[in-house]
Amino acid sequence: MNHQALSSFIWSVADLLRGDYKQSEYGKVILPFTVLRRLDCVLEATKPAVLAEFEAKFKAGLNPDPFLLRKSGQSFYNISPLDLGKLLGDQDHIRENLYAYIQGFSPAARDIFERFEFFTQVERLAKAGLLYLVTEKFANIDLHPDVVDNAQMGLVFEELIRKFAEISNETAGEHFTPREVIRLMVNLLFIEDDDVLTSGNAVVRTLYDPTAGTGGMLSVAGEYLLEHNPAARLTLFGQELNDESYAICKADMLIKGQDVANIVVGNTLSDDGHSGRKFDYMLSNPPFGVEWKKVEKEVRKEYEQKGFDGRFGPGLPRVSDGSMLFLLHLISKMRPAVDGGSRIGIVLNGSPLFTGGAGSGESEIRRYVLENDLVEAIIGLPTDMFYNTGIATYVWILSNKKPAARKGKVQLIDASVYWQKMRKSLGSKRKEMSDEHIAKVTKLFGEFIEAEEDGKPISRIFNNADFGYTTITVERPLRDEAGNVVLGTKGKQKGKPQPDSALRDTENVPLNEGIDAYFAREVLPHAPDAWIDTEKSKVGYEIPFNRHFYVFTPPRSLHEIDEELKGVTANIMRMLEGLAE
Repeated sequence: MNHQALSSFIWSVADLLRGDYKQSEYGKVILPFTVLRRLDCVLEATKPAVLAEFEAKFKAGLNPDPFLLRKSGQSFYNISPLDLGKLLGDQDHIRENLYAYIQGFSPAARDIFERFEFFTQVERLAKAGLLYLVTEKFANIDLHPDVVDNAQMGLVFEELIRKFAEISNETAGEHFTPREVIRLMVNLLFIEDDDVLTSGNAVVRTLYDPTAGTGGMLSVAGEYLLEHNPAARLTLFGQELNDESYAICKADMLIKGQDVANIVVGNTLSDDGHSGRKFDYMLSNPPFGVEWKKVEKEVRKEYEQKGFDGRFGPGLPRVSDGSMLFLLHLISKMRPAVDGGSRIGIVLNGSPLFTGGAGSGESEIRRYVLENDLVEAIIGLPTDMFYNTGIATYVWILSNKKPAARKGKVQLIDASVYWQKMRKSLGSKRKEMSDEHIAKVTKLFGEFIEAEEDGKPISRIFNNADFGYTTITVERPLRDEAGNVVLGTKGKQKGKPQPDSALRDTENVPLNEGIDAYFAREVLPHAPDAWIDTEKSKVGYEIPFNRHFYVFTPPRSLHEIDEELKGVTANIMRMLEGLAE
């Protein structure tokens, strides 16, 4: 059974809830019950051994925890003799027995149900006379890993939370990222690391997602690495703000045998759950265009008090969009190059490329990443790729261990043409990238080449400095009513022409061009009395992505347009003559 059929089957529980629950509340029941049934099935085979071990160690007065984990073969266990199937045998006491069953889980697993506020729903279902019927539905779904593997289960969770978010009018894209986008990012993240991907190398690496959602990025990265090198081990770390997404992510990590203590709940920007840690790889899809006013006090305090010793030293973006704060957060987590370095993949919308002039927070952040040679590539994705927005999005790949050929360079790849229409739209998502499309983009990146397709550029390589400029302030003299230049009378300005603020202008001079030469060529021929106020000069950076892929299409000739008009006019005259008859 594929994940969509399975999630549709699980969603049929909604038929039972209709009337007693609003549509927007269905997920509050369905998500935790799905997790419960999955954990139930995962522990099924080892349950008798765990119960016997618990009894033996309890009698011996020993802490049973490490022994039970070994017996369960998982990073969690349950010491209740009950399971969902057995709960059905005592219809009159199902509420109390379900409580006892949940309490039998090890603490990390119990926390999942607390985050879901599951007991609130159990009480509500019991009051409505639905608890037995819902439990029965889930007890009859086989979610054993032999039937539904971890990858499939991840897709089931994803599908369910998307449906739940859609009917709740929530932003589905805040919870997870389309799988093909993650696959592309993971490809780009690992492609330069042969030692990790070479089968047989028993390497251990860390991967971190500060906006983990339901854990899709962490899961796909783990699957990818195991597929290429079964001997490699990826230790996964994450943080997530939304309690339900966190609960699902934690459940997924629990089943995969990851240390769930590495998955933290809370706001990454105001309360870094992995403070002081560095990671080998990082992936993130932070929310697009979401303001950070709620955490402004804490973020500004860190910026002002810690500067570059904190996470936000290069600058702060405008409060209306916090995505670049996540970029800075990830950079602060990079392992020093001497210790092996790090690589980052992050999805951003268009504004971090160009919003903000020289000296603004956004420009200073771009300046920092480019002058420190951290940006390897930026890939423009097709529009309509995400569930909650149709806007243009970009994958940034950053590294502090660039190969020699990439040093001082940035590769821009326009992948906006690599898409196919989905058979059925999901929210705002109408397009998807096929495996072939992902392979093409990965190849362009891996080969680090400039390329064209159908006469249009799709990959271009630039020097870091190509994106920089100096904003100069051009002053012209203030004149009195007689037209004479007004001179200063005091201090440093004494005897110097005074600027006329009404005539003040600015010019952006490319970093790779001399300011004096530019000024002499572009300004002085039009304003011979102008000068530069050097104290106001500021260096800025912007990445005008689309401009670098724009191909000019010359307009048709006047003769061609004229001939077409003559033809149209003649056609109209014939039609009028026909009406006159």
